[in-house]
Amino acid sequence: METDAVAQLIRTGLPGAEVQVTGDGSHFEAVVVSEAFEGLTPIKKQRLVMDTVKPQIASGELHALSIKTLTPAQANAG
Repeated sequence: METDAVAQLIRTGLPGAEVQVTGDGSHFEAVVVSEAFEGLTPIKKQRLVMDTVKPQIASGELHALSIKTLTPAQANAG
């Protein structure tokens, strides 16, 4: 998979999210900024993002995805 394809899957699953994806074709890292993360536990944030690429992980098309989740306030504070 390409980084753009992974980013688009996440954007489709989390409308309005800011998504940056880097990777080498099988292992990817995503930084996702979304208001949807407000008030959620870290594991729930991870699940929200993983659910957007679940079919690709199940098929083996996407092998590994490391995720960093931020709310807009957290992203602006850094």
